[in-house]
Amino acid sequence: MSELLNPDDFVIVRRRKKYRFAKFANAKNCFELNEWEKKAVDVVELGAGTAFFLVELARRYPEKTFAAVDVKADRLQRGAYEALEQNITNIVFIKARADQLDELFEKQSIERLWLTFADPFPRDRSARRRMTHPIFLKKYEALLQETGSFYVKHDNPAFFAWSLEQLVAENWHIRELSFDLHESELPNDYKIITSYEERWLDEGRKTNFARATK
Repeated sequence: MSELLNPDDFVIVRRRKKYRFAKFANAKNCFELNEWEKKAVDVVELGAGTAFFLVELARRYPEKTFAAVDVKADRLQRGAYEALEQNITNIVFIKARADQLDELFEKQSIERLWLTFADPFPRDRSARRRMTHPIFLKKYEALLQETGSFYVKHDNPAFFAWSLEQLVAENWHIRELSFDLHESELPNDYKIITSYEERWLDEGRKTNFARATK
């Protein structure tokens, strides 16, 4: 007979999640979609999760402006408080969906757009939800500067290969490519490890990387 679950355990989980959402709401560098004033930003990370990757980039380049975008505020608040603790003031954290990007930033304003370890949605019927689907690529094209770049990091070879196919089909140019980023000679900025990536690199899994332009 399986062990009975204690209903109080679920109450604790809910309280912890509410606490994380409250932290997001109380942080001066965090914004809900309706609180954010549409503006130009130099570098954006889409599906940022904890956004530690972008926090480190913002620390390295104080002259640039950064925005971490994710639909889950309880994740974003972790990077937000890390930035506050380090007194990194050139980064903001926005709770929004990928399809709302054009409501967040001015057209042709973004210099670099990062997509790091997006949900691969492996079922064929879910292809339109993948964030390298042509629907999203058109949004990215509209937001990037004429000389801007789109960066993809992913551990799923099938998703990465499919993404490359979509980029080529939509007339993007692959400027840099690696199927093992951390063993490549590409710039160290690309090799900043995300929270997700940290969990499985020790298992021998590889990070695929591409930089594309229109």
